[in-house]
Amino acid sequence: MDVVGIAIEALSTREREVLIHVMEGFSNREIAGQLFVSPETIKSHLTNIMSKLGARDRTHAVVLAIRTNQLQVA
Repeated sequence: MDVVGIAIEALSTREREVLIHVMEGFSNREIAGQLFVSPETIKSHLTNIMSKLGARDRTHAVVLAIRTNQLQVA
């Protein structure tokens, strides 16, 4: 069990990369441009991330990733 009391699947390297961009305030389209993928791919990554973390939205996903040490804040 983790900090929030539910089992959390580990995020992939790419999923963590997407979340870092979300944390920095970028839109899906901006993230897609920076990672050289389509906005639909970013949306798919975010859907997977939210499912793995049990998050309600992208902001909640960032908070949960930080709380479960899957995302480090510098």
